[in-house]
Amino acid sequence: MGEIRLIEIKEEILSDNKKDADTLRKKLKDQKTFLLNLMSSPGAGKTTLILKTIEHLKNRFRIGVLEADIDSMVDAEKVADAGIPAVQIRTGGFCHLDAAMVMKGLDAFDLSSLDLVIIENVGNLVCPAEFDTGAVKNAMILSVPEGDDKPLKYPLMFSICDVLLVNKIDYLSISDFDMKALHERVRTLNPGMRIIETSGKTGAGIDAWAQWLAEETHTFIT
Repeated sequence: MGEIRLIEIKEEILSDNKKDADTLRKKLKDQKTFLLNLMSSPGAGKTTLILKTIEHLKNRFRIGVLEADIDSMVDAEKVADAGIPAVQIRTGGFCHLDAAMVMKGLDAFDLSSLDLVIIENVGNLVCPAEFDTGAVKNAMILSVPEGDDKPLKYPLMFSICDVLLVNKIDYLSISDFDMKALHERVRTLNPGMRIIETSGKTGAGIDAWAQWLAEETHTFIT
């Protein structure tokens, strides 16, 4: 049997993506535009939370939203209806965004007129965690109905994010979600991760989240 050559495609792809991501972050710094990558499972409340965030910050920052879906424009239309510039990326089957896709999406904006761009990544706790989008910060949403065991099942996602939004806390009274256990599991993976408990329905915790994002944005663009 002849010698078999092993080619690590994934490793090469991730390496090339990292270069693109670093280039994008430098461009964003030069343009003074903060880019946030928001990730979650489908149905965790990304779009609702983005709209609540816009309500809190639209008088302080010029905001745009980059929407990513396999095949839909529903979320982008909701953002546009709120009077915020929105660009839709159809990934065509890809379950994540990478830096090259984000660059293409951002090219549709006038970045000089935006202080903050929020990426609503594809709903998935696996693939999006593996690809650096070029964002300045990563945030994720875990909704109460999903359960407190998700850090055990998707450790990479919890390891690479700067802030965790535990959303739909209005469901706590009718669930067996263990908030203390969740905090302990998250801290084991990512001791420095900020955890904010929120509800898109009642507005609980949105002030704290918006303040965190405002401070990070202000620091980056000044």
